[in-house]
Amino acid sequence: MRWTSEPWPLPPADQTRRRTLAACAAGLALAALPPAARAQAGSRQIRHAMGTTTLTGSPSRPACLFQGASDTAAALGLRPAGIVESWTDKPVYSYLRPALSGVPLLGLETQPSLETLVHLRPDLIVGSRFRHERIHGLLSRIAPTVMLDDIFDFRQTLLLMGQAMDLAPRAGGLLARWDARTQALRGALQHRTAPHGGWTVSVVEAREDHIRLYLPTSFPGRVLQELGFARTPLQADTGRPLYKLASRESIPLLEADLMFVLMRSQRPEVRRSLARWSQHRLWAGLTAVRNGRVFEVDGTAWNLGGGILAAGQVLADVARAMGLALPAQEA
Repeated sequence: MRWTSEPWPLPPADQTRRRTLAACAAGLALAALPPAARAQAGSRQIRHAMGTTTLTGSPSRPACLFQGASDTAAALGLRPAGIVESWTDKPVYSYLRPALSGVPLLGLETQPSLETLVHLRPDLIVGSRFRHERIHGLLSRIAPTVMLDDIFDFRQTLLLMGQAMDLAPRAGGLLARWDARTQALRGALQHRTAPHGGWTVSVVEAREDHIRLYLPTSFPGRVLQELGFARTPLQADTGRPLYKLASRESIPLLEADLMFVLMRSQRPEVRRSLARWSQHRLWAGLTAVRNGRVFEVDGTAWNLGGGILAAGQVLADVARAMGLALPAQEA
């Protein structure tokens, strides 16, 4: 049995020179910006992953530098000044297009365009320390900037953006409705699985040359944990978001009563890869496989969206897989 962990990708080293050139160009553009308006009464101190940012008024045109921030802006009913491109299904995930179609693009999440940011004049920038720590100083010169420490935590993203944009009651209302729905679905799930002592769950994703197993600290893992699903000992408390499984001898790690298979791509290569794994004798021995509880779901919402809207799709897919009605979301 063999597995390796895979960190989220960092910008390649050969992009350093381009970053430097972009920073210089942005610096020249920054010099042309008008002086900041005189601080108004009622300024707010927003604490975030990179310190404290002072805000006045109610920002309404954020620049969203990671996917979860874009999702959260849409959930709050905002039209951002700019967003980074989606990882797949470019340029904007299909579930966000009704809200974000036509919003200016800022380039890749790993390398947002500083020049475009200067041109768009956002009144708030929302980034992640993991992606944007090195350019935090430049971002803060363009607009007040807040940083998230954990892009998998959609609750924290929603609360911080709500606070920064003076929309805390709206953010709180979204979370209250989320909690009501998850508690109702959790109760229905517990009633359904109680005769079996509760169910464990696995979340896997097929890639061309390997399988990824998403763990409790991943985005889908956190949502499923809120719904009361447990993990086998080999998956619990690992301190990492995923395992990258390179050998089919690792299939026993996937053991669970219920399995969700994320399909980020329908390319033939991915389908063939999944077939190679699922045709192995060890796959047939998994509890979820033996009992017909393996369900394919949209990998975009389950792993790439990163916000409360994507999390809502996870709830819907779980309810559908279990044959349960998803509690309606009250206005």
